[in-house]
Amino acid sequence: MGVISNGTTLLDAGALDNGIATGAMTLIKTLTASSSATLSFVNGASNVVLDGTYKQYVFKFIDIHAATSSAHLTVNFRDGGTAYDATKTTSVFNTYHDEADNADPVAYSAGGDLAQSTGIANLAPDLGVDNDQATSGELTIFDPANTTFVKHFTSRISVGHVQPASVDFFTAGYCNVTAAIDAVQFKMDSGNIDSGTIKMYGIK
Repeated sequence: MGVISNGTTLLDAGALDNGIATGAMTLIKTLTASSSATLSFVNGASNVVLDGTYKQYVFKFIDIHAATSSAHLTVNFRDGGTAYDATKTTSVFNTYHDEADNADPVAYSAGGDLAQSTGIANLAPDLGVDNDQATSGELTIFDPANTTFVKHFTSRISVGHVQPASVDFFTAGYCNVTAAIDAVQFKMDSGNIDSGTIKMYGIK
């Protein structure tokens, strides 16, 4: 027996209808850095899909290691054409605790936010380059194929800070464009991504 709500079939013979959002994550693409200037997830290339197939896309950062001390991991978005320059407004804050137990602030990062900027957005600041320092976390972009509303994104990353310290870094914002976001690019603001993996998932 089926379960129907407002004319929409939700369950049929005990199974969820294939049009119902389930929250399941589908791995779409994995990119691995090796002294890489950029890691780009591009619509239509290498079987990567950044379109209306999914309402959310999640990027998982696994053991990202910078080649240059104090570099920042950044992101930018493409809204058609070839340039990664979508207009963005963001807000940034972090919690911080160093290994010497000398500092434990929670702070708004005024120098890391953007106001209607086409430049790169900071996701993780001042990365260390020691062998035991790496950075991991995730970024989510919501409904990038939407051509009516702005495209929101959020990020939370555990930073292997140069101090050394643990930094929990939060970035949230939106691409203030009505055009679809069709590609996402990650890079350091200085030097290369020495090593690490970024996985892209779609969520229905």
